Amino acid sequence: MPTKITLIAMQVCGVLFISNSAFGQATPQDASVNQEPELEVLTVEGRALSLYQGNGAVFATRTNSDIDKIPQTVQIITQELIEDQAAYEISDLFRSMSGVSYLNYGIVKMRGFEQESQVFYDGIKGDPFRTFTIPQLFNIEQVQTLKGPSGAAYGAGEAGGAINYVTKKPTFEQENTAELRLGNKGFLSGSIESSGPINEDSSQRYRVGIYSSTEDSYRNNVEEDNLILDLGYAWDFSDDSTLTVQYTHFDQLGERLRGVPIDENGNFLTDISWNSNEPDDEQDFQSDIFQVNLEHSFNDWLSSHSTVRYYQTDEVIKFHQARALVDTDDDGVYDEVTRRYQDQRRIYKGIDLASYLVADLGEHTVVAGADYHFASEDEVFYYANGVNTGVSNLSLTNPSYDSDISAYNATLNRDRLTELDQVGVYIQDQWQATNKLNVLAGARLDYFSEDYVDNEDNADNTSYNDLGYSVRIGATYDLNEQIKPYTSFSTGLTPQSASDQEDSLDDELFDPEEAQQFEVGIRSYLLDNTLNLNAAIYHIDRKNTITADEDGNTSAIGKVRSQGFELDALMDITPRWVASINYTYTDVEADDISEDSTVYRVLANNPYHQIGVWTRYEFPAISSSIAFGAEYVGERTDRTTSYDAPFTIQPYTIYDLSWQTALQDWKLQLNIKNLFDKEFALAGFNEVSGAIVGERRRIYLQVSYDF
Repeated sequence: MPTKITLIAMQVCGVLFISNSAFGQATPQDASVNQEPELEVLTVEGRALSLYQGNGAVFATRTNSDIDKIPQTVQIITQELIEDQAAYEISDLFRSMSGVSYLNYGIVKMRGFEQESQVFYDGIKGDPFRTFTIPQLFNIEQVQTLKGPSGAAYGAGEAGGAINYVTKKPTFEQENTAELRLGNKGFLSGSIESSGPINEDSSQRYRVGIYSSTEDSYRNNVEEDNLILDLGYAWDFSDDSTLTVQYTHFDQLGERLRGVPIDENGNFLTDISWNSNEPDDEQDFQSDIFQVNLEHSFNDWLSSHSTVRYYQTDEVIKFHQARALVDTDDDGVYDEVTRRYQDQRRIYKGIDLASYLVADLGEHTVVAGADYHFASEDEVFYYANGVNTGVSNLSLTNPSYDSDISAYNATLNRDRLTELDQVGVYIQDQWQATNKLNVLAGARLDYFSEDYVDNEDNADNTSYNDLGYSVRIGATYDLNEQIKPYTSFSTGLTPQSASDQEDSLDDELFDPEEAQQFEVGIRSYLLDNTLNLNAAIYHIDRKNTITADEDGNTSAIGKVRSQGFELDALMDITPRWVASINYTYTDVEADDISEDSTVYRVLANNPYHQIGVWTRYEFPAISSSIAFGAEYVGERTDRTTSYDAPFTIQPYTIYDLSWQTALQDWKLQLNIKNLFDKEFALAGFNEVSGAIVGERRRIYLQVSYDF
């Protein structure tokens, strides 16, 4: 029965997509799409708003809604801010995203909850970077965050929010840019991008982008090479239909990095250049992504949007992981670690079909659609643990990297295949109830199933399926031109994995995690639109969270509560001096937790206080600007298994500096990150794997030429 439901839903999505294409060829339309589409924008005078605040937020509602009409916190990181901060990967932008704190690799906490699977590209699931690789930004135009549960719009996902990457598309005007970047620690990169029309009427357009980089690190035995190829083609094959085809290839060779061991007060037990990896350890990541999008206007009030996205990722990881601290001379000071060698290969595949209609019915804008998500993970994992298998201990103070990996006695740890199917149907209405009041309501029904195949022991094979629904209702109100309050209630759900279901203590199936959020906020445009403030308070409850005991058996721990306050400010201090400032307060608690419960994944790495600052001053006479950034992250706890005695991760403050100069078609940019070369911990993992170390001072010089 579940298989039939899945096949039927796939057919529905396929019919929607094909019918849109057919209508696109046959339906007359007065409005031409041979011109770049116009966006509904908020007219403002402030430069900070025009530089660092995106107009409209399609991701939040699937309609081109003004942010002021969205009753939920939405934040947009613009291309200008990405370029100003010389952000090459998403972790470079976390300081500018309120409510977001670093966890590890490309994973963050959003409003107190771990955010991993709720990642979108152009509003479609299908994250090629998965768990251990950090998303790159070369082909990204904007980064959008929707705070809190988004189940009514996008189905199963995390409670804290969702991240959407808007990819670069072929442009109507010719744009050609070449860039060269140099930096310390052997950083060298180059890129070239070309985009523009193919024919005279610009009905066909292209994009080609190539990026390559190499760099070393302040950590031992670490270097990284990146290659990105990004291609796009857009075709207005009728006056009312546009087809966009994209292909992106990522190739990264680097290392899977753990942290540096710490004591209970968060002090590093050795120099932060220390690394448990050997010189030949590697993480080889390759991914290919294909995406096809069709947009069609049936008439002046009805349009459709359909997308197919496919990706395949091959990830090979070979690395040494610290397993236990050792005091070899019994002087009370740890001086070595035992290690485990891991040889893993993961092949990820995913396909997404999404299609929806938007009907503009005067006071009502209705969205109705369906989508299908398939994701598989095929993993083979060998390991050699400890000196008995040939893996030597490693000194904390005088590490010697000379292990003979070929002599290790590695054994198979797991060989498994996991396949997830998710089907969703949804409907949403944006109702302009009065000239000042706008109401948003939406509901979604999701069916999901997961098959877990253990190739070592077929007795562990299991399957799991369930149904769930999500809702969102909220309202915005234009009190006047300056003050615009909003409020909303939203829910979401996350299916438990089939493998967790298999480990249930009482063999009873766990219900999906369920989350609900109450949010109240206010957007304001003060001092002649030179000061934009967005303030929000929220309360999120998530229940049915499960955790594992020391024997690997899982059980529900009850309810987790997160509440907090976020403030985002964009301001023109003077006509030449702009600033972006955000502050976050987050408080997370969990109920019904025993002292031996491994609830660390829920409570760890949540700072109470965070502050992010970016400010820029322009010198028009010399076509230059200088920018300054600061980030403060408060005290946190690490992933200890003891709820009563967590290890401390110390607070930190770091500063950045940037200089830009433009001369005709040339731009010269200097960025210094971690200006004062501070040693700090981004996040904690556990006592042995330690704290994940933040970047030391990095200097980048960039020269770009538009031609």
